[in-house]
Amino acid sequence: MASMLGLLEARETAARERVEDLREEAARTAAALEAAEIELDRRVIAREELVDALAASAEETTAATEAEGEEASAPVSASLPGATVPPWREGLSVSVLSLDNQRILMLPEHGDPPIGA
Repeated sequence: MASMLGLLEARETAARERVEDLREEAARTAAALEAAEIELDRRVIAREELVDALAASAEETTAATEAEGEEASAPVSASLPGATVPPWREGLSVSVLSLDNQRILMLPEHGDPPIGA
């Protein structure tokens, strides 16, 4: 009987060790799962923040473009001497520049004969 009892105790010890190993593995898996869930939450938040920021930027760009369109549709008079040169945009006339700046644009490039020569 002693050998049968020893065999059962050995099997019990092996089963107990297997249970402990599985508990440790489950704890590691639970920790890995928790870390993965935290990372997923961070990624979702980052994507949502980026979408919100891009939407806000698009709204600002649309508003600025519409404002520029309204400015472009308004008649533009020639700038006064010493005035700041307006930013270039498609369809902008030379007449928005001061007379001095308009004259500079009419100067010949290097290598061209001087005016009146």
